[in-house]
Amino acid sequence: MHTPDETHEETDEKTDEEYDVYASEVEGRQYRGTSYMPMPYDDLNDAPAATDYPDRGEGGGFKLLDLPRVPKLSHVVGPSAIMLGASLGSGETLFWPVLVAQGGWTLYWAFWIGVLTQFFVNTELQRWTLATGESIFRAFGRVHRLWPLFFLLAGFVSLGWPGWAASAAQIGAWAFGVADWKPFGVGLMLLIFVSYQLSPVMYNVVEGAQFVLVVTSVVGAVALAVVTGSIGQLTNLPAGALAVGTVPAGTDLAVFLGGLAFAGAGGYLNLSQSLWAREKGYGMGNYQGRLKNPLIGDDPEPVQRDGFVFQPTGQNLRRWRGWWRIVQLEHLLTFVVGLLVVATVLMTVAAEYASGTATTGIDMWLRVVFPQLSGVGAVLIPVVLFVALFTTEYAIVESFVRNSADIIYESHGRQAGWELPTIFLVTLTAFTLWGIAIILLPFEQPFFLLVVGAAMSGVMMWPYIALTLVINTARLPRHLQPGWLRIVAMWWATGFFGYFSTLLIGRTLARDFGVGVFETAPTILGSAPGGYVLWAGFLAVQTYTVIRTLQAKDRETELDDAEREAARGWLS
Repeated sequence: MHTPDETHEETDEKTDEEYDVYASEVEGRQYRGTSYMPMPYDDLNDAPAATDYPDRGEGGGFKLLDLPRVPKLSHVVGPSAIMLGASLGSGETLFWPVLVAQGGWTLYWAFWIGVLTQFFVNTELQRWTLATGESIFRAFGRVHRLWPLFFLLAGFVSLGWPGWAASAAQIGAWAFGVADWKPFGVGLMLLIFVSYQLSPVMYNVVEGAQFVLVVTSVVGAVALAVVTGSIGQLTNLPAGALAVGTVPAGTDLAVFLGGLAFAGAGGYLNLSQSLWAREKGYGMGNYQGRLKNPLIGDDPEPVQRDGFVFQPTGQNLRRWRGWWRIVQLEHLLTFVVGLLVVATVLMTVAAEYASGTATTGIDMWLRVVFPQLSGVGAVLIPVVLFVALFTTEYAIVESFVRNSADIIYESHGRQAGWELPTIFLVTLTAFTLWGIAIILLPFEQPFFLLVVGAAMSGVMMWPYIALTLVINTARLPRHLQPGWLRIVAMWWATGFFGYFSTLLIGRTLARDFGVGVFETAPTILGSAPGGYVLWAGFLAVQTYTVIRTLQAKDRETELDDAEREAARGWLS
């Protein structure tokens, strides 16, 4: 067992201050899989209930430890690669190419704004984990125990339908000339289940598989755009990127909200960023333990109910600044850049070969785009689509099971004496069997499953973005809180998803369920009486979020300005 401040072999010269902050090459390489530093939990000192430490809320106290030294960026790439894989087969392959093909490049503004919005949301979801080692669900539970259960239910509604596996199977069956795609879908679900049995630390096999699948998807998508000659469509990009607020008439609101949610991973998937950061060993998550396979994993590692915090010393504050920079760079260079490249080049293909089409989803690619191609382009279409969709289904299974296992364990399982790895395996088995059962149901088109899941993902993002912002400002001390740029970005995110969620809820109630009293108008004015009630709820949530954040930012601590500034860094 080692502590964060043990002396490690150095491969280059550093000043004393740099050595206090940055990990050596040997220490940093421990993060390439996952990193865990076991500690004598019961022997550690308790953090005081003071303003310089996180607010305990409805939970136990934190243990005191120093923040680990900061590794290189190349050592910690992983969580955002999985998130990128979760995104490729949803918004980036199906929703946004369809939206651009149908409505033109004037919708591109919503895509790049959605991606940048999710950059801020996803990194804020990691802030609590980086500072305490706890998952975001534990943070929600400290506010109220019902919040994690709410997101568990919403997560199942949004991700409980194996539309991506079904779509990937449809592509595979089509490529091999097989009429029935369902056996392919069952096989893909079983393949995902079996892959988890290949490594004692289940996160490691997911990260490795996603790296291979993501690289294949990125290279394949760029190659497809090049060989089909659709790159010329990029000349329309500037105008589309600047057409902020333009939504062409006739745009399907559910598909549009799904596209907004899936301008990135979206919904329940985003919440996994916190757990993947803990598994990787980011910040104080390095002390929390990893989830091992109960069938082949040896020496189970405890995931403590209550996390760890660090004293706000100069050394720890400089380390926090380094960790925060690394976390953001990992997400920006992997997730954001990857999405912008892959989605944009696939949009060029859709705009070039399917402009004005009324066909959606897989059918657009197979029935509209593919017949116009030949040679390498015709080969790449099924390859790119299959890999992207399978990558997303893999990440969805991982995300749903890991999130749900954590919620079940902390809400009931820990007290009942259940083991977290066992809960994970049981949930994985149940989710796999459920997916197989849904695939075998008598329906022909999987795209409607994706629309339902995507729309629900957009709706659930609204409350958890607001809740995350309130937690990170009201429950973290000022030196760990988000800065004003991030607060404004999160205000924007709550308003962005709240507006479209309210609009969708009202229209769904009015048009699909016949309750016209809840009709909502895009301009708010002109809504039905119940629609005004929905808009009032949206404004109340937004107002509370802003006011609560302002109150928290005005809170004082014992640290002086110079000490707080030591923790500030790039986009803090």
